[in-house]
Parts: sequence; C-alpha cells; structure tokens
Amino acid sequence: MSSEPIGIVAERYATALFDLADERGVLDGVGGDLAALAAMIEDSADLRRLIKSPILPRAAQARAVAALAVAAGLRAEVINFLGLVARNRRLFVLPAMIRSFQDRLAARHGRTEAEVASAIPLSAAQKDALTATLTTAFGGEVVVDTKVDPTLLGGLVVKVGSRMVDSSLKAKLQHLKFAMKGVG
Repeated sequence: MSSEPIGIVAERYATALFDLADERGVLDGVGGDLAALAAMIEDSADLRRLIKSPILPRAAQARAVAALAVAAGLRAEVINFLGLVARNRRLFVLPAMIRSFQDRLAARHGRTEAEVASAIPLSAAQKDALTATLTTAFGGEVVVDTKVDPTLLGGLVVKVGSRMVDSSLKAKLQHLKFAMKGVG
C-alpha cells in the first residue's frame, strides 16, 4: 500500500477520471455510473470485502470488478478506470474516489451536496425546510442526501464538504458525559 494519505490518492484518481470524462463529453454519464457503483458498494458486504481485501491477488480483484461493471452495464470509461484502480491495488480507496468525483461534478454544475443523518426518516416538509436553510447558508443549489442512523437517538448530523454540524442527542450526551467526568 502507498504511504500517501487516502484523500490525496482519491483526489488524484478522481481528477484523472473527471478530466477524461470531461474531454469525452460524458461527465454526467460517468457520474451516474459512479453513483450506481457507490450504491452497490453500500448495499453489498461482499463487494466491500472484495475492494478492501489485501489478500486477494490484484488479477482476481480486477476480474471480479470488471465482471461486476460489465454486468451492471457501466460505461467503458468506468470499466477501464476500475481496471486501472485494481491493477494499481487502490480499490480500497474507491469509495473516496467516487465521493471526490461527485464533489467535482457537483461543483461544475454549481451544486453543493449535503449529507444528513437523522435518527428517524425526515418527512418531506422537514427535508424541504432543511434544504431551504442550507441553500440560504451556502448559496446556490443544495442537494440533500438523507440517511437514517438510529444510534443518533435524535437530532441531525449535517456534512457539507469539509464542514460538519453534529446536533445529535448522542453527541450532546457524550459532551455531557465528558463534562461530568471533569467535575469531581
């Protein structure tokens, strides 16, 4: 494995794919394929094990990922990219590469992406209100991606780029716990 930080490696690969897709005029198509691939990684423990395994030979990883990409109907640019990433033993960085590419694509389209975790699913009205608040705070179009994390107990965790606001009950209880340890 490389001694370079994962973020630098992810950014380098994502930039190369972004530039290639831009040059070929297929940015949105590649972005869609990467979003589908990210969903597959999120949904499949086996796929996560495949991309994170340091034990599997690189040729086996490359064949498995290529077969998956072809079966999923991903475009040639993405299939070739996955092959390169597998050959270079960087599949473990793939989720970060996808996020980096998606961030670049959103910036190109003037969008800001926000990840919001809540203890229970947000209603349409709550999501709309949150989107309006984030749009006011960050300007431009804000795309809100919501996820449910029951461990939060209540409240929200909002991530926009490198910024994070954690107003969850879990975080507040942890702060209280630390504060009480300091007393006495």
